[in-house]
Amino acid sequence: MTLLHEILEHNEKFVTDKEYEKFETSKYPEKRLVIVSCMDTRLVELLPRAMNIGNGDVKVVKVAGAVISHPFGSIMRSILVAIYALNADEVCVVGHHDCGMATLKADDILDTMRDRGISDLAIEAVEYFGVDLEKWLHGFDCVEESVSESVKMIRNHPLLPSKLPVHGLVIDPKTGKLDVVVDGYNK
Repeated sequence: MTLLHEILEHNEKFVTDKEYEKFETSKYPEKRLVIVSCMDTRLVELLPRAMNIGNGDVKVVKVAGAVISHPFGSIMRSILVAIYALNADEVCVVGHHDCGMATLKADDILDTMRDRGISDLAIEAVEYFGVDLEKWLHGFDCVEESVSESVKMIRNHPLLPSKLPVHGLVIDPKTGKLDVVVDGYNK
């Protein structure tokens, strides 16, 4: 059985047994917070428990490394939608120790792309259209600096309310301990 078919089989039982009822909530975040966090699998359940967050409490945007790489990209748009359409009043960027983005090297990713069938011609086409793949596929050297940079990009966005707190945290994926990098209340 394929993974998709396993998911659909489970989903049919989930719906039939009305398991969804325990997750019913509003689309508005109860704690009025939007979190930008890494997509790391270790954080799926650990981060909400470490932050005392339940279903319906917050909006969560997941992205590799919790990195906001463009002020007008989809991550920033999601943050602004959470603020203006869904009543979030604070933003929190949460990076983590032992992040795969900390060791990401563009050359390694490009080699893996080639191994999986992406041609040099396709890679050259992307570069032809102005994408610096070395920069775009590069990770970061220090998670605290990366979180700080993402916080700065959000805080300095021209469409963000000036008094809205933007926090930066780093979580330990082994223990769940949170360390404050930027306290958004103390700008």
